[in-house]
Amino acid sequence: MALARIGIIGGSGLYKMADLKDVEELEIKTPFGSPSDAVILGTLGTERVAFLARHGRNHTLMPSELPFRANIYGMKQLGVEYLISASAVGSLKAEAKPLDMVIPDQFIDRTKNRVSTFFGEGIVAHIAFGDPICRNLAGVLASAIASLNLPDVTLHRGGTYVCMEGPAFSTKAESHLYRSWGATVIGMTNLPEAKLAREAEIAYATLALVTDYDCWHPDHDSVTVEMIIANLQRNAVNAQKVIQETVRRLSENPPVSDAHSALKYAILTQLDQAPEATKQKLELLLRKYY
Repeated sequence: MALARIGIIGGSGLYKMADLKDVEELEIKTPFGSPSDAVILGTLGTERVAFLARHGRNHTLMPSELPFRANIYGMKQLGVEYLISASAVGSLKAEAKPLDMVIPDQFIDRTKNRVSTFFGEGIVAHIAFGDPICRNLAGVLASAIASLNLPDVTLHRGGTYVCMEGPAFSTKAESHLYRSWGATVIGMTNLPEAKLAREAEIAYATLALVTDYDCWHPDHDSVTVEMIIANLQRNAVNAQKVIQETVRRLSENPPVSDAHSALKYAILTQLDQAPEATKQKLELLLRKYY
């Protein structure tokens, strides 16, 4: 039985959900190891949700160290069908100001050291990823933000998220390159999550929370760590309001998502010829296609 239909991954500054009730911590084990932290299962409004601090509740994991596969597989084990990823980002466009929210619909991959698939070891699958965000889940998220009329927050619907390796931030040359590509925001975590969520047939959407302008901006040198931390804290407060309203709307009217059948035509390997060990490892993903 599913423990939670809705999952939330909290990024930098969002390490807990203050409004969760009837909370329990779950230490989850997956075929890909343990997630970043214990998953917090609780009630938000009337809906049971699963919350995970992406970098650990004390922010001890760098982006390159994140156990992406365990994080997403753990959500799948709990029965999650809709996954909201709240993430701090830098802005690559003047109109996307600090404290604004962006719901991107595209990604550019600039990572180098990430494993972004569950498959291999005798089973091959190629998911469709032309539209990496679930449009219907993104629509619910956008309508939730619009309904709240948050002060100092402008919503930017659509746009491209550049996912870089990190942990260092961009050079100015890189930042100007990404701007020339028309990218909107830059972060270090969401693309592996989106790929793995699609393979796990979980609808995924990013709530990108702008903390600062990337180093391209002429005023970048006046940005201080204190300013960024203050923006992280304000973003976390706003994000929790948005997530609570989004969960309410999802609970009342869960949308159809193409992601929920993403593996239907993606698996190329004849499963009756696949290695038993790999089939057991991926049983949660494969069972309905046996």
